[in-house]
Amino acid sequence: MPGYLLHVGATVICSHGGQAQATVPNPRVRVGGQPIVTQGAPYTVAGCPFSTPGGPMPCVTANWVTAAVRVRASGQPVLLQDSQAITTPNGVPLNVLVTQVRVRGA
Repeated sequence: MPGYLLHVGATVICSHGGQAQATVPNPRVRVGGQPIVTQGAPYTVAGCPFSTPGGPMPCVTANWVTAAVRVRASGQPVLLQDSQAITTPNGVPLNVLVTQVRVRGA
């Protein structure tokens, strides 16, 4: 399914509200002046408030399990607004709230 490409300025959060950020954006391809993000690099999650009765258990990283099928940058599939990611250690998804709305991929 086509979707807008993710870039480093996109607002991405874990299901608990922690802010997720790309660790290794692609420096060669830019949209809106910002580097895009590919599937290969994980995201880091900061500020996740999730806690269990045993103590805090925040989301720390996230790996993308789906990405564009037809569009690649530097040999890696690009991430789209509807791409899916799973966090570690909690296994909840990331949610893309805001991204650029000019460049689409499939």
